[in-house]
Amino acid sequence: MIPSNLVVGRRRRGSGFTLIELLVVIAIIAILIGLLLPAIQKIREAARRMQCSSNLKQLGLAFHNYHDVNGKLPPGGLLGLGAMSAGGPSINQDWNSEQGSWVVYTLPFIEQDNMYRAINPRPETVPNSVGNGWNNLPGSGNPYPNVPGYGIGNIPANARNIKLIRCPSDDYDPKQPVSNYVGSLGPQCAIGPCGYDPNQKYCHPLQSGLGDWGYSDQYEWFNHGNTYDSQWIQGAFNRVGAEINFSMFIDGLSNSILMGECRAGTHDHLAGNAWWGFNNGNSHCSTIVPINWKISTDPLHSWCSPAQDYRGNWNVSWGFRSNHSGGANFLFGDGRVQFLRDGINHQTYQLLGCRKDGQAVQIP
Repeated sequence: MIPSNLVVGRRRRGSGFTLIELLVVIAIIAILIGLLLPAIQKIREAARRMQCSSNLKQLGLAFHNYHDVNGKLPPGGLLGLGAMSAGGPSINQDWNSEQGSWVVYTLPFIEQDNMYRAINPRPETVPNSVGNGWNNLPGSGNPYPNVPGYGIGNIPANARNIKLIRCPSDDYDPKQPVSNYVGSLGPQCAIGPCGYDPNQKYCHPLQSGLGDWGYSDQYEWFNHGNTYDSQWIQGAFNRVGAEINFSMFIDGLSNSILMGECRAGTHDHLAGNAWWGFNNGNSHCSTIVPINWKISTDPLHSWCSPAQDYRGNWNVSWGFRSNHSGGANFLFGDGRVQFLRDGINHQTYQLLGCRKDGQAVQIP
């Protein structure tokens, strides 16, 4: 007969795990986590992409409401004029006269009335006139101003980040008050400072083999959309305040891009600046640059070396891009949001960017 204490001892030894069994269990758990993690990340990114799309949808509604009230789209940006000439305002703008971006003008239509009132703008009674406008806004080069008594200085720093204008997929500094949504210049010329301009040919569609859109700026007088005259702007916005309304979209609102996504760290005018500045990147993207053109986010990137991925080379960096896999979200004139693949036919992309080409286009 076996003593009872030995039976108990054997049961205790048999009920535990051996080292090999424990390692097998850990390995199985690790494999399961490895299988589940990509799926979880994919679900999370799908939710972020959906939120990004919702943000653009709300901005589209705000633009339509603004248009209903003012008879035009909000200015992509506004600045003061230089000296007056006998024939009217000089084309030389006063780049030190900050009068705000489209985000500022849209604040009352995105439930930011308090912030709008804190900025304390002067009425836009005479658009683009000398001495008129929102000169109490901080200068474009000062993203974190401390201006007591008026302007953005009235708004606490922790309240300047507007969730609606940030894409949750963008990994740029969340404390920086930037917008990931940029008004479209359409296929506007955007020559860079580096001598490397591979996309400049696309603002001359005949020369680039993309068809005749009736593009009239053959001498590139209005690179980057720097004109008050809306006839020279191919898209929906520019940074100096050309007035554009829905009647000017002769291709139809459903066939014309208003706005798209851009990663703030890949665009020199967005990075390090703020949403309230007319020259801070809010209307600085041209469709001549293919979607998701790869740009370095290294702040120590040497000047124009290499030029093909330098965020200060406007001919490659002033394009729409996102952290969403395979493309980016775009807001169209009719208020819908559509995801366009970065492999989209480039001619189709230019036709969607231009509001007045008069060409038929098959939306992918």
